[in-house]
Amino acid sequence: MDEGYANLPTSHLLGSVPAVTPEERKPAGPAEVGNAAATSRLQQFPPAPGATGGGYQPPGSPLDGDVETQTNWKGYFNVASYAPYFNVDTDVVVDRLISSVYPMDGFFRKIDANPDMYGPLWITTTLIFMLAAFGNFATYLMQRKTDLNIWNFDVGYFNWAATVMYGYAIVVPAAFFFLFQYFGSRPSLVRFWCMWGYSLFIFIPASILLLIPVEFLRWVIIAGAGGASSWFIALNLKECTEGADMMVLIASASVLQFALALFIKVFFFA
Repeated sequence: MDEGYANLPTSHLLGSVPAVTPEERKPAGPAEVGNAAATSRLQQFPPAPGATGGGYQPPGSPLDGDVETQTNWKGYFNVASYAPYFNVDTDVVVDRLISSVYPMDGFFRKIDANPDMYGPLWITTTLIFMLAAFGNFATYLMQRKTDLNIWNFDVGYFNWAATVMYGYAIVVPAAFFFLFQYFGSRPSLVRFWCMWGYSLFIFIPASILLLIPVEFLRWVIIAGAGGASSWFIALNLKECTEGADMMVLIASASVLQFALALFIKVFFFA
């Protein structure tokens, strides 16, 4: 080597290329890569295909992911596409139920990595049956003091409860998802469905308390439940907007949630 080059420091010869330690050369383990991939899939709807993240896999495709799986419109109608959203432990669901009635508990951070559809589905279904049954029973309690001959079990309560609750839990979050996207935010549709589904939980104990045959107490109960549910929606929407000015949309969602509470009172527990 030329004597001039031999006297130069090593940093001159290497230029600006940083040194790499042996620890940095070590590749990420399969568990770390798998966990990161599964988390990213759960934030899509439906989840991207993969061995740990569900997704549509045509018959005969391997489960280990060696061959690239196909994803097309058939995945939306395949049960396997939605399986990751129902893979949740009971203690996780219970913790989210508690957070839904205590809005300051950081609910949106809890569902950030793994939103589920198990809780919202059963919350909505349970609420439908309770509104239909307790709505009829509340009417019976109010009318038994006057004339029971004019009281009949109204099966139409079930039809109305199913239409309104399922429609609200599906359509309203989807509508606000597109509105938030239109105004520049980057929400997640499955997180919105999860959040709105858990926001309905407070109406389950409220429907039991609405059996009290005292009209003033009924209005106090439904006002408290509606206010808590609206506050839950507002806090979590504000957290997911990442500092963007979306107060008009957040206020609209809160008002709509309180309007649902008033509908429950007026229609089922009048």
